[in-house]
This record gives sequence, C-alpha cells and structure tokens, in this order.
Amino acid sequence: MAEAADFQGTSPSPARRWLRRTGAVLAGTPLLTGLLQLPAASPAEAATPAAPRAASDDGSVAVSVDSLTPGAPAEGDTVTVSGTVTNKGKKTVTDASVGLRVGSLLDTRSSIDTVAKNSDDIGSPVGAEIDDKYTEKFSKLTPGVSQPYTISVPADELDLGQDGVYDLSVTLTGETSDQPWEQTLGVRHTFLPWQPDEADTKTKTTFMWPLISTVHMTAETGSDEEQTPVFHDDELAEEISPGGRLDRMVALGKDLDVTWVIDPDLLASVEAMTTRYEIPGENADDKNAVGGHQAVAKRWLTEVQKAVADKEVVALPFGDPDLASLAHHGTSVTGSLRHLKEATDVAAGTVESILHVTASTDFAWPVEGAVDPSIIKVSTSAGADKVITRGDTFEGGRDLTYTPTAPRPIGGGTTAVVADARLSTVFEGDMARASASTQAVQRFLAQSLTLALQTDRPRSVVIAPQRTPSAAQAQTMAEAIGALQDSTWSQPQDLTAAAKSKPDPDAGTEVPPASAYPKSLRKQELPRSAFEQIARTQDKLDRFKVILSNPSRVVTPFGRALNRGMAASWRGRPAEAAIYRSGVETYLDTLSSQVRLIEKSDTKLSGRSATIPVTVQNNLVQGVEHLVLRLTSTNPTRLEIDGNAYEEQPIAVSGGHSQSVKFTTNANANGRATVVAQLYTQDGRPYGQPVTFDVKVTEITATVMLVIGGGVLLLVLAGFRMYTQRKRAAARQAEEREQENAADAADADAGDAKNPEASERRPTQESAPDTPEDAPEQPSDPAPDTAPESADPSGTGERVDR
Repeated sequence: MAEAADFQGTSPSPARRWLRRTGAVLAGTPLLTGLLQLPAASPAEAATPAAPRAASDDGSVAVSVDSLTPGAPAEGDTVTVSGTVTNKGKKTVTDASVGLRVGSLLDTRSSIDTVAKNSDDIGSPVGAEIDDKYTEKFSKLTPGVSQPYTISVPADELDLGQDGVYDLSVTLTGETSDQPWEQTLGVRHTFLPWQPDEADTKTKTTFMWPLISTVHMTAETGSDEEQTPVFHDDELAEEISPGGRLDRMVALGKDLDVTWVIDPDLLASVEAMTTRYEIPGENADDKNAVGGHQAVAKRWLTEVQKAVADKEVVALPFGDPDLASLAHHGTSVTGSLRHLKEATDVAAGTVESILHVTASTDFAWPVEGAVDPSIIKVSTSAGADKVITRGDTFEGGRDLTYTPTAPRPIGGGTTAVVADARLSTVFEGDMARASASTQAVQRFLAQSLTLALQTDRPRSVVIAPQRTPSAAQAQTMAEAIGALQDSTWSQPQDLTAAAKSKPDPDAGTEVPPASAYPKSLRKQELPRSAFEQIARTQDKLDRFKVILSNPSRVVTPFGRALNRGMAASWRGRPAEAAIYRSGVETYLDTLSSQVRLIEKSDTKLSGRSATIPVTVQNNLVQGVEHLVLRLTSTNPTRLEIDGNAYEEQPIAVSGGHSQSVKFTTNANANGRATVVAQLYTQDGRPYGQPVTFDVKVTEITATVMLVIGGGVLLLVLAGFRMYTQRKRAAARQAEEREQENAADAADADAGDAKNPEASERRPTQESAPDTPEDAPEQPSDPAPDTAPESADPSGTGERVDR
C-alpha cells in the first residue's frame, strides 16, 4: 500500500516502459563491451572509453553541492551549481573534471528517498554528462585539499522532458598514478524538480512555523511590589538576541506564508525579561543577572508582533504540555487533567495580551504527531477538536496510489490533521553545512512535486517540522518554503483552512492502537512520579492560598510553574525535569513555613484559672487571614481550655508581624497536662506543624487556705499580746521613776535647809550636762519600742521596704 501510494497517478504505458528499458540497455552496452575487451584493448581505445569507469578506491574524492539555484527552474532559467571537491585519498588526482549529469525521472517518493540515502555512492547509476563546455577542470587535486567549483547551465541544455523530479548528479572524473585512466572518483546526487508550466490543480500546502523553547522561568518571585521574576538560566536571552535561534525564527518567518504555532509560556517569559529579573547564584553586580537584556526582550517581542500581524496564530496550551506522557502516566493521578485545562484556558489570553492578535486554541500537537486512542482522548479533553498527527504513525488508507489529503474525521467531532511525514522530517539533522542544507531543500521540493503529480485531486498538505528548529534548520526551512511558494504546483494555506477542507473518503480514519505507539518515544515520557509530585505540590498550594490576603501573588506564578513541570521539552532530560519540579515544591514549602507558631516552653500554672499566650508569626510580605488557632488539652479532666477540651480563635496577622493570642485555662487537679496548639484553615484542614508543651498544675485547696488563715490569725494575736505587755511594763517603770524622783526631791530639800551653800552648787535638771553617747546605759533607762534597723541584706522571702 505504501509503495503504491508513491506513484504519480497511473503507471507508464507498456510502450513507454519498453523504450526506457531499451534506452538503458543501449546506454550500458558500450561500457559492458569496454569492460569485456579491456585486456585486449589498445592504449588508444583505453584512453577513450564510452564512459568513465568506477574507481577501485571508491569515493576517494568527496563532492559537495553547496548551492543549486534556482531550486525549481523554469524555462529560460540558468541552473547554477556550486560546491567543492576534496581529495580524501593518498594519491594526487590529475586531469580532474567536474561535470553535471541528468539521470532518470524519479517518479515515486520512495525512489527519492533511495537516491538521498545513497547520494555519494559512485556505484549508483548516473546519466549522461552534459556538454563538455559545462564542466570545470583541475590539473591536479592534492590529497587533503579542497577546490571550489561553479557550473552554470541553461535549463534548455539539460534536455529535461516531462514534468517531474530528475536525478541531477555532480561527478568528478580523473586519473591517479596507480590507475592512469579516466574514472569516476566522486559523485553527489541531488534533485532537480521540473514543472515549468502552472499546474491545473495546485496542492494547498500548510507549513507550521513553531515558536517554542525550553523552560526557563522558576516559580520564585521577588518580595517587591512588581514580583521580580527569577530565571534558572539566561539561555533564553541568547535565543532572542540577534543571531540567536528564536531571533532567526522570527526574522525568517515574517516574510513567509506560514501558520505560527506558539507556546504562550515563551511569550510570557520574554515579557518578564522586559523588566528586572534575577538569576540565582549570579553576581548581583552583573547587569545581566538583574535584567541586562531588557532591550533585547522588548525588541524581540516587537518583531514578533510585526511578524504575526495578519497571519494565522495557533496557541498551544501554556508550557506545551507533553500530551502523550499525560495520557500514558498522568490520567490516573488526580488533578492532572485539571492542569491541562488551566494551561489551555490561559493560552489565548496570554497571546492576545502580548501580541495583540486572536489565537486559535482548537489544535493539539502531540510529540512528533504520534497518537493512540488515549492520546486523542487527552488532547481533546481541554477543548481542542483537532489533533495534529503525522503520516508515519497514522494509516494512510487502503489501496491508495497517492498521498491523501490531511484532515481525517476520527469520530466524536474530532479531526486528525495528518502532516506529511517526509516533508515534515526532511529538515532534521545538522543543517549548518551548506551541502546538507542544499540537499534538504532540493529533497523537500522533489517530494512536494512528486506528491503533487500523484493525482489531480485537490488536496491539503500539512508540514509539521521539529518543535525547536536550530538557527541553521530555520534558515533551510525558510529557503525551502520560499522556493515552494514560488513554484508552479503549490499554493499556501492556513492550518485552520486545511483542517476544514473536504476529507478524502478513501483515507484511513482509524486511530493507531496503543501497541503501535513508537517505543523510542515512550522511553522519553515523563514518569507517573512526575505527575504525583505535581499533584502533591498543587495540594499544598491549595492549602496555602486560602490564608493569603492577596493569593494571586502566589497562585499565578506557581500555577504556571506546574504547567511548565509537564512540558514536552523535558523529554530526554529526566534529571533536569526532576530538579525543576522539586525546586517548585521546595520553594512552596519555604513560603508556607513563613506562617508558623512560635515554639513554647513548659508552663507552670498556680491557682484555679490563668491565661496561656500562644504566638503566631507571619514572615511573608503579605498578610494572612482566614486562619483559626486551636488550643487543645490532652487531659481535660485536669486542665480545661475555657471550660472545654479545646478553644479556637480566628487569626489575622499582617505581613512581617507576629500576634499573641491568650487562652483562658481552668485547673481541676494537680499534675502535668499536655497542651497542643495547631493552626487550621477555615475548612478545617491543619496548617503547618503543631506546637506541643506541658502545663504543670499546682492548685491551692480550701484546707491549705484554712491553715494559712489560722497561722495569720495566731501571728496577729501574738503581736497584740506583745504590744499590751510592753505597754504595761512601760507604765510601771514610769510610775516607779516618778516615786524615786519625789523621794530624792524631799531629801534634797531637807539637806538644803541644813546646808545652804551645797544647794547653790548643785545644778538643776534643765541645765544638766548631756550624757556622753558612749556612756553606759543606766539600769533605769527605759527599753526602746522598736529594734534598731539592720543594714544587712534581707533574708529569703522577706519583704524589704526601700
């Protein structure tokens, strides 16, 4: 079936086949005769064989075709071929000549593949050489040395016949010292499409032009008002800088009739670079580490806006999720399809806000267009109703002698848009070498013309190249598209129009089974553990966002980071993908831990009731609310919290602040009681780690109070008794002193009467001299009422009045 579809419409007539075969036999007869008669041939005959013999040292000279213009000539054009010849052997080549040969018509797509595979095989058939005047000669080719050549031939001299693709060969003939006869030492086959007149029915060709990159932004943002974005590398700046991969994609695509297929994450990342951005681990003084590429980012976005103006734009889901990995490993993980839906919902809005164009989100594009029923189901679960597949993994149809049109209805209102495999993969590989690029362009044109000549049916052909072409691949693609758009057999068409074109009733519409999915692609898929980690991070985000006063500062960057965690660009990079996902989860854990309970030491509680403070700390920039703090006693019979086993209080803490909450406790018995403080969200889910501490209860009972009261009463009575006793003693002493004084006065009066002079010499009581301070105390001195104050430190438990 596949080989039958290679032929251009009907087979040649028997008469035409007979003429071709006869011509081939006649052309080969002189060579065969020369080989058979070689031993007996004269030197003159050996020097002029009918055709050069193949060298015994196969491919000793490398021939490259670095340029072929025009790629698809028309009548009156001049075909110019240029390149180099390089002597790879050890012997010098003399009398070398580079010439062009036009071979047979390649009337099947598979024959083009065969020639391309053996493009430097000197044993493969070549046509007759064009006139000797269209050759370039070299007297000698030194080993290891390359020589350029350029040959220009009018198209009319090429003797091209019917429309189609011809095998155009550039050959080098010459002699060596050990083989001194003309021989073919090198060859390079390429393709020359020929259809000078406009086709009656042109093939409508859609070329998808992808603007997709790898993941560059992290979930982290700065604490400033602008939320400075953080990139894990600066590779995106290199891609959009002049000469970079994405810069070339835009510069080349703006002049082509293509459908732009864009990952919104790329646009969002570049837009984030237009302001200050940071790269962890970079020198803070480095201007590139803090947004030194702002001008580059702004210029690139401006160029993209100009390029897509009035062009069709298809937006992939944000982050370009790996649909096959999601279908094979993610659907069994709760919430995975939710991320695909969110990525699809934000896609069109992102593109419109940045590029100011309306983008279609109706298309899903699995990796390399490989599908099975589960991939189709996942691809359409978020709203897409068209899935871009590829012909090498999707059945073309039974008994078809041509490549069918792209759209295929596969049921459920879904259309499979089958891209042509040969045209889509021709630009893979290293296109940095001019020879490889030229060969890819000519092969692309050859396949396109051969496909167009298969049938007169109107058809739509879609070309879906690799997702992230290199700069050299993009240059080659642009050259091929430019040549195709100038051709006589093709006309450009948008992807949406191609998907809506009339399907071929004979084309296959059965989705390949899961067993047919390529094993090489399955090995590169994201594992189930990746989706489990994404789901776990999402659950943490859901618990975190409900407490925030401004949740959008967290939900948006983390939501987009989770989309990036399932990107198709992680294929073949499992370690890097795991590091990225872990980084997102770890950073979320770090933010969540900024709202926490302060650790508390054990507490002693004396008395029947008291208050226990618990502190909530918020180190986030924004405030938190909708939190509940619950204090629970594990032994409520001993210690109650406000009369119950626990008490809850609502919490709201401003950014960068702490708040202490007091709980009333009641003691019922002495002993140790464990208390647990835990934050909860309003839906009753625990938030953060609990804080556990012990409360030691030392309750004062009624008996103890009675004993203490009796002791106080006894102390009061004892003091009163001592006071009355001392007061009575002082009164007695005063009375005795008065009696003694009266007796002394009577005696003195009697003596004075007997001795008047002695009476004059005795001093009176008012004028008596002061008693010295160190005079001994007289027995008659009264005892002091208060003990002297001591200057020594007070004893333990004493109250000291200062």
